[in-house]
Amino acid sequence: MDTNRSKPFTLAVLISGGGTTLQNLLAKIAEGRLHAAVGVVVSSDPEAKGLQYARQADIPHFVVKWKDFPDQDAFSRAIFDFCRRHAVDLVAMGGFLKQVTIPPDFALRVVNIHPALVPAFCGKGYYGRRVHEAVLEYGAKLSGCTVHFADNQYDHGPVILQRAVPVLDGDTPETLAARVFEAECAAYPEALQWIAEGRVCVEGRCVRVLPGESSGQWAVGGGQ
Repeated sequence: MDTNRSKPFTLAVLISGGGTTLQNLLAKIAEGRLHAAVGVVVSSDPEAKGLQYARQADIPHFVVKWKDFPDQDAFSRAIFDFCRRHAVDLVAMGGFLKQVTIPPDFALRVVNIHPALVPAFCGKGYYGRRVHEAVLEYGAKLSGCTVHFADNQYDHGPVILQRAVPVLDGDTPETLAARVFEAECAAYPEALQWIAEGRVCVEGRCVRVLPGESSGQWAVGGGQ
């Protein structure tokens, strides 16, 4: 895939569990559909299954446990120190279940994917199966996924990309989750590729995606 960057965009991926998002990003990179490289993986859980994907791909990986730090700010500093040490361009959250404090030098450089259409079914406590249970209990006819810049509130930063999926009669949390995850597998690398190509502009809460490839700043309003 041709881009304006000869060197792949470098990602840090933050995980807490199975690492399915990390696995998907690595697959898209290998297929040439995402011009990026994963420079470091940071997990909040030493038992996270996703760490095996980092080991298999020979990616530097570290564990930062919440309980080892006095507060959220100290926990976050440890995570972003690893990101700086490995000179990443962007931090991609991949099922990371701990809230972090994003430092000024990483403003608009942290991206998250949420398994619903923000601002619906999002915020503190809405993660994993709980999201899909809430969608079904509400009787919503559409769900989907949202890729957004992360800020210091849960599921709050500017929306980059959303993909909708239908909620079908007879759906269970598991069947709905599988349909949403299929959308995530396409949406997350697509949004990251836009950023890598310098096509994403942020103006307040609004994100514009420029046509074609762009050079220069990759995010207006706080990017680098």
